[in-house]
Amino acid sequence: MADGGVRVAAVVVTYQPRQDALTALLTAVAPQVAAVVVVDNGSSAPWLEERVTTHGGALLRLGANLGIAAAQNRGCDAVRAVGATHVLLLDQDSVPAPDMVQVLVAATAAAHARGDGRVAAVGATGRDDRDGEPPFVYAARRWGPRRIDLPDVPGTLVEVGFLIASGTLVDVAALDAVGPMDEGMFIDHVDLEWGVRARRAGWHLYAVVGAELRHELGETPRAVPGRSRTVHVQSVVRNYYMTRNTIRLVRTRNLMPAAWRWGYLWWITKYVVYYTLAVAPRRVRVPLMLRGLRDGVLGRSGPLPGR
Repeated sequence: MADGGVRVAAVVVTYQPRQDALTALLTAVAPQVAAVVVVDNGSSAPWLEERVTTHGGALLRLGANLGIAAAQNRGCDAVRAVGATHVLLLDQDSVPAPDMVQVLVAATAAAHARGDGRVAAVGATGRDDRDGEPPFVYAARRWGPRRIDLPDVPGTLVEVGFLIASGTLVDVAALDAVGPMDEGMFIDHVDLEWGVRARRAGWHLYAVVGAELRHELGETPRAVPGRSRTVHVQSVVRNYYMTRNTIRLVRTRNLMPAAWRWGYLWWITKYVVYYTLAVAPRRVRVPLMLRGLRDGVLGRSGPLPGR
């Protein structure tokens, strides 16, 4: 898609994708962008190349699971080569609305028109149809990003603390200024870390009301007693990355405000307690979370050893 000098290319990251889900995503996004690059993290799906090329996309196979941050970086490098000014990041389990890219591009233009020339990214209002809850939009608050309700006016820009990667339209100029995704994170908090870096560098992040995306976040949502919103349960391996990367973020100097660091320490404490008490198999989850906490303190990064 090119509009007023804007050329959008989509980067879709896959890892053992479902054929029906990826087909729905490619069908929805291909007409909205100038190019599609699918970056695959070592999947064994024999149908993948045929499905990508059928929708006019290019497939970049990494040969192994290098993590979502590395895949995003490789994809961003690839779309730069075809002249993209903006990169649309997408996960394999997302489906954009037919006008999502158009709404995001218009919102970027509106921000620039009002004098905001440092828009790092604008993001869709992603929803998970399985929980029936408001979009995943997180505004910056004293103790860290907090999920908020959105206004009803389409096109409204809501400044946020970070944007969930899938459905985010990133300005290539911001990527050049802020730097690439942190590949040491591997997965989990990659988007948070980049968003915090962008905001510290003086760039702005906005969620755009009316830019809709269907996105499955984690496994089946679960109700938690005493909590108004559901919890999207993660796999046991993701428990490791979430605990490790949270501690890594908290330990990184000059990244988060002090109050955010305390807020995330409280959050990861609740996270560990919940998975320890309520989610099987505990004998697998608990050791991995403890290992993640330890590795975070030690400053370790990259993939979980042995995986």
